[in-house]
Amino acid sequence: MRKDAGMSTSSLFRAADDRSGVARVLGAGVWLLFLVNPLGELAQDPWSPRSLLGFVSAAAFVAVYLVGLRTVRDTHVEGAYGAAALRLVLAAALACVFVVAAGDQGLVVWVYVAAMAAASLPSWSGLVVAGFLFVGVAVVGRLVPGWATHGNDFAVLLATGAVWSFRLAMQRQARLAAAERELSDLAVEEERSRIARDLHDILGHSLTVISVKSELAGRLVQVDPERAQTELEDVQRLARDALADVRATTRGLKGLSLPAEIAEARSALESAGIRPELPTVTEDVPTQWRELYAWTLRETVTNAIRHSGASRVDVTMGPAGIRVADDGTGPDAEGRTGGTGLKGLRHRAGELGAAITTGPGPDGRGFVVEVVVPA
Repeated sequence: MRKDAGMSTSSLFRAADDRSGVARVLGAGVWLLFLVNPLGELAQDPWSPRSLLGFVSAAAFVAVYLVGLRTVRDTHVEGAYGAAALRLVLAAALACVFVVAAGDQGLVVWVYVAAMAAASLPSWSGLVVAGFLFVGVAVVGRLVPGWATHGNDFAVLLATGAVWSFRLAMQRQARLAAAERELSDLAVEEERSRIARDLHDILGHSLTVISVKSELAGRLVQVDPERAQTELEDVQRLARDALADVRATTRGLKGLSLPAEIAEARSALESAGIRPELPTVTEDVPTQWRELYAWTLRETVTNAIRHSGASRVDVTMGPAGIRVADDGTGPDAEGRTGGTGLKGLRHRAGELGAAITTGPGPDGRGFVVEVVVPA
């Protein structure tokens, strides 16, 4: 289930970028031009108590309105809906004073109150408040003698719809940002898992072969110095190759060569005293499956050397799959069924649509790993 499916309003606004705060204030400030008409009415007699009251209430209202819109995101993130409600009540009180001073032209101020309510109140509360304001403006504009709504009742609805649409757009943007972060986190986690699997397979195989060859060289150093020298040279080469493989893996460039893995498997098994029965050609293996076969060979040979106690390992491969069987102790041996290596191999095969089966041989002895690829 997606993480953002149950995100609250506060979580969504927290996820949104707040660089649009200044833009919100500037955008809201443009619409304050609609106060020109009622302020013009007051300016006809600017020094009368009524006009002075109107100018003061208008200035205070504009300040509260701009602060309210500038702090919309903080209100939702911090859950400071009490403060938002107080600002709304203060704005409504100043709006009442302004309407008394400016007359029916001042009804336009309720459009801004509705915008504040739709932007800052939780959930659907802002729409409910805006609905009451629409009814209030429509009733007052029609019932007070000599007054008219001047379209401000419908302007309340239009402003509310615009602000609510902007609020929903912010929430959709936040959901998108949250989804992108989740996908990014998943990609990072998948890459870590890939590197962990590759390092396990590479180092597990290389260190196992290095250990076997080192032990063999130690036994041969007195009885067959030339063979011991050859084995030590192999150990040095394997160490260099393992280091190169680790570097390539961390860069995401690691790929295995099937012929090279066959040669490595033959050398490793012989060094461990296990007779290898391996194919000498790989031409009939489709190109898209060669790397999977190579990983299968590397993991199964490493397990056979470590855990099986086998005297022989048989490998067969073709267009339909690869089968690796030994005559060792069977699947109950440590690391033979549930180890990290086989789990990683199953993951690789699953990504390519291949299937892996493991279990004892036909006679109940040994251990068999078979990978079947799609036709």
